[in-house]
Amino acid sequence: MNGATSHVVEMDDLHRESILHPACAILPAVLALGERQHAPGRELILAASAGYEVGIRVALAVGTSHYYSWHTTATCGTYGAAAGAAKLLGLNEDQFAWALGSAGTQAAGLWEFLVECAMSKQLHPGKAAMNGLLAALLAKEGFTGARRILEGEKGFFRATSKNFDEGKCTADLGKVFHGDRNSIKYHASCGHTHSAIDAVQLATGGRTLKAAEVADVRIQVYQAAIDLLGNVEAKSPYLAKFNLPFCIATALLFGHVRLDDFSEARLADAEIRNLMSKVSFTVDPELTKAYPRKWPARVTITLADGRKLEACNEYPKGDPENPLTASELVAKFKSLTAGILSGAQADRIVDKVMNLEKIADANELLS
Repeated sequence: MNGATSHVVEMDDLHRESILHPACAILPAVLALGERQHAPGRELILAASAGYEVGIRVALAVGTSHYYSWHTTATCGTYGAAAGAAKLLGLNEDQFAWALGSAGTQAAGLWEFLVECAMSKQLHPGKAAMNGLLAALLAKEGFTGARRILEGEKGFFRATSKNFDEGKCTADLGKVFHGDRNSIKYHASCGHTHSAIDAVQLATGGRTLKAAEVADVRIQVYQAAIDLLGNVEAKSPYLAKFNLPFCIATALLFGHVRLDDFSEARLADAEIRNLMSKVSFTVDPELTKAYPRKWPARVTITLADGRKLEACNEYPKGDPENPLTASELVAKFKSLTAGILSGAQADRIVDKVMNLEKIADANELLS
């Protein structure tokens, strides 16, 4: 349940190079097991770190072609959840390998849901967390799994990718920690829209524009963004999160792309629809070359009076190169939990998370 709900509003974390949302698949498994084990905060941190490192490394190794059909968070997140749980359970080398084997044989999640606005995307991280945890618990009891689930002839890499690189699983292991390059989303939309949103705000200097002031808006992005977003229609508030014209029109009209910007009323708004009709987007081969190390975008806004506003963005707000401050991170948490938690409850959770290494029992986190 935690895995599914944490992915619903498109505000969870993102590791850019691996195209993975680690937290929604990995942390629910670690937290649930941590509560059962009464694990101290330090062990939760180690388990989460192990889960992140394994999930991200598998996602890096499977390559970008995997993402065309497969939802990396669903597939590679399963390995991360299994690794985090395995660490917390103290599995030995054989058991750890079995856990990854059983995780891999359950790893699934296809992008076809996006065509019909099906609810499967939320199912993906929930199942990844559940299946990864199940794999680790089974391994602890001696249930075996394929040791070569990744690199085997009929394993994960060869079955789901055209450009995998096995070496990325262990490259600089113990020296480079990929979780350090995690992004924390600032905008309440698909991550592939964020650079374009920020480029628009850079071009306008942060001021808002009415539809009548704009002649057209041209967005240039990388191929993977077009592959995922190109045919998505804003038929619902959820699909609007994957619709570039809606996100760009929202940024222009209101100066932000927040959770409350995605509503049926906003979708029906004539001003939004007018501005959306003026937005077009194309692939730029140079931007594609930078992906996935960067998720860049260029924008050219032609105003009704003929003036042009232009900007390029490579690192949107929330990326490790352009991070949220601690106060912005806390503000994001409180905005997402408003109406669910009282101010005092939110403050207590923030304090416990920020001092997680001092907690004696995982059950204290949400008590």
